[in-house]
Amino acid sequence: MKNKLLALLIMMAWVLTPAMVTAEDVVAPAAFGERMSEAPLNGGFAMDDYWVWCGSVIRGEHGKYHMFASRWPKALPFTPNWMTNSEVVRAVADEPEGPYAFAEVVLPPRGKHYWDGMMTHNPTIHKSDDTYLLFYTGSTYDFPQPTLGAPVTDDQRYESNGNQRVGLATATSVSGPWTRRDEPILQPRPGKWDHFITTNPAPCVKDDGSVLLIYKSKEDFGTTLKLGVSFADHFEGPYRRLIEDPIFDVGKEKNKGLEDAYVWWVDDHYEAIMKDMTGAICGERHGGIHAWSRDGVTWQMSDPPKAYSKTVRWSDGSVTTQGQFERPQLLIENGQPTHLFVATGDGPGGFKNMTRSWNMVVPLHQTEKNGNE
Repeated sequence: MKNKLLALLIMMAWVLTPAMVTAEDVVAPAAFGERMSEAPLNGGFAMDDYWVWCGSVIRGEHGKYHMFASRWPKALPFTPNWMTNSEVVRAVADEPEGPYAFAEVVLPPRGKHYWDGMMTHNPTIHKSDDTYLLFYTGSTYDFPQPTLGAPVTDDQRYESNGNQRVGLATATSVSGPWTRRDEPILQPRPGKWDHFITTNPAPCVKDDGSVLLIYKSKEDFGTTLKLGVSFADHFEGPYRRLIEDPIFDVGKEKNKGLEDAYVWWVDDHYEAIMKDMTGAICGERHGGIHAWSRDGVTWQMSDPPKAYSKTVRWSDGSVTTQGQFERPQLLIENGQPTHLFVATGDGPGGFKNMTRSWNMVVPLHQTEKNGNE
C-alpha cells in the first residue's frame, strides 16, 4: 500500500510540476525568424471601405483557401470602434498568398441579449476530423451600435471591452452554416489575474481531439496584458485552466505584456509565436517572439527569440517598416507551417495615424522538421 501511494505521489508531482521538464527532454526547434521569406505585394486581403484585421486561413474541402477575418466600416475610427462594430467575415483565394476576395459575413450581430451579439473579432480557424472550428472573441453592450454621428463614449468603451469573451462556432463545411454557442467557452475568473476579460484565442487542436487554448486577459481596463492557458479533452469543452497564474511573468509595468499568440504542435512539443509589446524579449517593440514547450505550461524562448519584425522585405525588393504587425496566424499544410498571416497597417505612428489596414501574408521557408497542428 505504501509503495502504491508513493508511486501515485510521484506521478502527481510530475503532472503538477511542469518546471521539472528540462531542455534535454526536447530538441530545441529552429528559430522561427529564419523561415521568413519575401512578402508578395498584392497578396492577402483588403477592402476599400473597411478596416480589415485578424486574418486566419485554412484550405477548404474544395481546394480553395479561406481567410476568416475581422472588418468594420472605415468611416469609423479604427479604435475604439473595433470593440463595438467588428464582425467576422470570410474571403476566398485560389492560392495561399491570395489576393483574397470577400465572400460573406460569417458572424454578424445577432442581438444584445447574446454574449457575442454586438461584436465578433479575433477569428482563428482550425479543424477536428470533419468539423471546422472557428474560435473568436465576442462582446455585447446595452447601447446602440456606434455610428459616425454617435461616437463611442468612455463608459461605452469600458463596457464593450469588459464584455469580451472567447467563443466557438462550428460547421461541417468551411462555408457554413455556423453554429454559435449560447455561452462563451472560457469565462473570466472573479478575484484572479484574469477576472476582466477572456480574448485573443490561440487554440492548438491535436489529432486526438484535445485543445490547448492560450488566451489573453488582464486585471482591469488599463492594466498589463497577460497570457493564460487552458485545456479541453474535446473542442466542446469544458476548458479548464492548467495553472492559476499567467504562463509568462512579464511583471506589472503597464503594456509590458505579450499578446496575439498562435500555437501549434510539433511531434512532441508545442511551439508558439506572439507579439512582444515592448521589445523587452525580442529587441523590437511590437516585434514577435518564438517559444516552445513540452506541456503548454512551462515555455522556453528559442535562440534567438525573435520570430518576426515589423520591417518587411517585399517581392519587388523594397523594404518597409509597417505601422502595425499583429495577430500572427499560420497556415499549416501536411504538418508544416507554410505561410504567416498578420494584420498590418501603414505607418509609422500607431493606430490613430493609420490610413489603411489589411491582412498580409509572408511565405515561409521549409525546414526539415516543422510544426504539426
